[in-house]
Amino acid sequence: MRARKLVSPLLVAVSLAVPAALTAPAGTAAAQPPLAPSGCDPTQTEPVYRGEVPSPKQVLGFELGERQATAAESDKYLETVAAKSERVISGTLARSAQGRPLKYAIVGRPALISKAGLAKVRREAGQLRDPRTPEAPAKRITERGVPILWVSGNVHGNEPSGTDAALKVLRDLGDRTDCAATAILDNALVVVLPTQNPDGREAGTRQNAYGFDMNRDWFARTQPETDGKLAMLNEYPPALYIDAHEMGGTSYFFPPNADPVYHETPEQAVGWINDLYGAAMAAEFTRQGIDYFNRDVYDLFYQGYGDTVPTSAFHAAGMTFEKGGESPYPERVKEQYLTQWVTLSAAARNRHRILSQWRQMTVDAYAQGKAGKLEPNQVYNPPNQIDRQVPDRPVRNYFLRDDDPAKRDEVRTIVRRLQRMGVEVKKLVRPLQVPDFKAYGQPEAKTTLPAGTYWISMAQGQKHWIQAMLNEDSYTPFPYFYDVTAWSLPLLGNVSGGSSGAVLHPKAAPVKTLPAPRPGHDGKAPKLGVLQLSATSSAARQSTGWLRHRLDRDWKLPFTLLTPADVAAGKLSGVEVLVTPDGPSKPAYDALGDTGRAALQQWTRDGGRYIGWQGGTELAALLGLTTATLAEPTSDIPGTLFRVKVDGASPLAANVGATAWNFTSYDPVMKASSGVVVSYPAADSPEWFVSGFEQGASELGGTAAVVDQPVGAGRSVLFAADPNFRAFTDGTATLLYNAILGPDPSGAKAPQAGATAKAAERAAALPSYESPIRVSVKAADAAKAASVLRSAGAAWAERQSGDVVHYVIDNPRGLPTDHHPFAGRLPSLIRKAGIDPVAVTLP
Repeated sequence: MRARKLVSPLLVAVSLAVPAALTAPAGTAAAQPPLAPSGCDPTQTEPVYRGEVPSPKQVLGFELGERQATAAESDKYLETVAAKSERVISGTLARSAQGRPLKYAIVGRPALISKAGLAKVRREAGQLRDPRTPEAPAKRITERGVPILWVSGNVHGNEPSGTDAALKVLRDLGDRTDCAATAILDNALVVVLPTQNPDGREAGTRQNAYGFDMNRDWFARTQPETDGKLAMLNEYPPALYIDAHEMGGTSYFFPPNADPVYHETPEQAVGWINDLYGAAMAAEFTRQGIDYFNRDVYDLFYQGYGDTVPTSAFHAAGMTFEKGGESPYPERVKEQYLTQWVTLSAAARNRHRILSQWRQMTVDAYAQGKAGKLEPNQVYNPPNQIDRQVPDRPVRNYFLRDDDPAKRDEVRTIVRRLQRMGVEVKKLVRPLQVPDFKAYGQPEAKTTLPAGTYWISMAQGQKHWIQAMLNEDSYTPFPYFYDVTAWSLPLLGNVSGGSSGAVLHPKAAPVKTLPAPRPGHDGKAPKLGVLQLSATSSAARQSTGWLRHRLDRDWKLPFTLLTPADVAAGKLSGVEVLVTPDGPSKPAYDALGDTGRAALQQWTRDGGRYIGWQGGTELAALLGLTTATLAEPTSDIPGTLFRVKVDGASPLAANVGATAWNFTSYDPVMKASSGVVVSYPAADSPEWFVSGFEQGASELGGTAAVVDQPVGAGRSVLFAADPNFRAFTDGTATLLYNAILGPDPSGAKAPQAGATAKAAERAAALPSYESPIRVSVKAADAAKAASVLRSAGAAWAERQSGDVVHYVIDNPRGLPTDHHPFAGRLPSLIRKAGIDPVAVTLP
């Protein structure tokens, strides 16, 4: 189940409640559900086993589904099947943060999984994905070749049933001889990745050992588990990627997805998802009388999921499956197995169609890129309507400048990420005059780009992925989303670049795949402490985990992890810099006690450097370590990039530049009369630019994003938002790096008496929420919205800003939406009440 989200108040749908004809692309006919070959139904055919592969009970002592298999048991059974079946080979695609293997199996006909056979499958897949491949050989491959189908589970460690189901599929493909199994084996190569998160599986946690939700890490590849998986996906590119999850309740979700769908999602893939696989599963679940739903909750928008990335980057059908975790475990495994087996069978029955359309998606993408055509926003679930369309501006080229040595690592990181996803990148060998260059966040202008600039032509088979990664804006079609709304790599990295729609023929040379930047830091590392505000808060675990990853793996900065109790026990002694990420500030303030609060205040005044963000910033204000005042936002900003101004005189500005892109998501509004290092421009100024969704964000105009103030002989550096969000906001992470390692500012003045007391008073008045649910409606709909919330059993805080009323429902256990008792029902309840909400933000 996915985590924090802003979702659409869509119609609750069952049994494909919206007719397929309404969801087909304009000008096309809706695909018919596939028919099983006569006499060989994939689920009603009696399984016939050879007996060469031992049963799970013979190997593990229990049948799959009787109880949850451990990560080690999953590995043991996978290796047993590979050892006993000539149809299966196994390997390890990565090791987790804690060193556990991510085991995979490849299943197919014996000739197909030989060394030569696998090389042939990979070669032919590469030819189909290359738009330069002539039509005749491509047609031969579509007629004779096989698609690559992936089955994966357990990306969230506490959603285990997909693993056990995938092992059942592996056993059946490795040993069965009936026509249902051979139909798959004869028409596909299947890659089985039972668990994507072995550390989380062993710990029973959603996240991995570093606190990452790895269903958000797909484009950034910060975690070894994600990076290894994507490396193998590029080796064995999928036409189908199954990602098996669990949610609350007892029902089952499979696509069609909710709106919005990202505009660069290929139409053929949407057709597979909705009309091929979705229809096949709906028919089978209906036949068996199993409860399910679709077209609700789970969208296809943010380009960091296990369904969106396979779809945009590989032209696969990325399929999210969600089984209700309140069902008995045997039922959960049975239904996960059913969706996996039915989907694989549908793919096998439609092998030629899939390969032909897979090829056509690449050809179409190339043609679109050559013409500079971006795909428009579309609605797939009426009566939803488009509020914002993709601009009608041609985009044929993207450029990334490399003439700033301070940004070289960030630029090359972006280039390397593109290259490792099959994108061709070239470098200008002489200056290029571009008549319509649109720098990020700027109007078009005639520009001469210097030699050494990276050039990415959109005339590639990977056109959809290029746009997804290098966009200036995600062009959110309407204000309902499952997750964040901005993820442009150049903006996240704070590097210079832009786009052009002109037909250009620059003198440029291909760039070989760049090496990863070397980890480490410059200068002497201070003795560093990290204060985790809570052991149970999901916000604290994630924000601290993202920081631990950055310190361990990128900057190689040793640190001591501290709790409020440690501070009270005197363990700040010797620490020079204390970093306090997000978390619940008021419970941490209480947990410090009088002793801990006094110790932290005295440590800072005696020369300590306190760095905090979000909850860590609120704690600093409560302790009187800043004069900055904080206020609860009245805007709706679910995860958006804003251009901000940087004070070049500050030591935090080193290697940053005059502006940066700040990622914010319902963060405190911070104001300060001194020490402002990073600030939002006035909302009505030319400098104001937003990438992603916002409503009412003008309240940020002129406010502080980062303040740096003296505290006695010490210093507090405070960020309103997380500068290291998901460890992929590399641009603002540079500000954090400088805050940890850089010098003190010169000439800073001590705060005036009483200013810190005022800041503490304002911070104390801030509401304290854990993973809240947020509903914003027009004032005219307030009574109806309150009635909906009461009917769901919610208790809320309410405030009005202009014509918008905001409701905030605390979620003290930090439950994600589909494990929450009523959050998942709110969108449909709001729709049924006839409310057109401003925003609905679910945890």
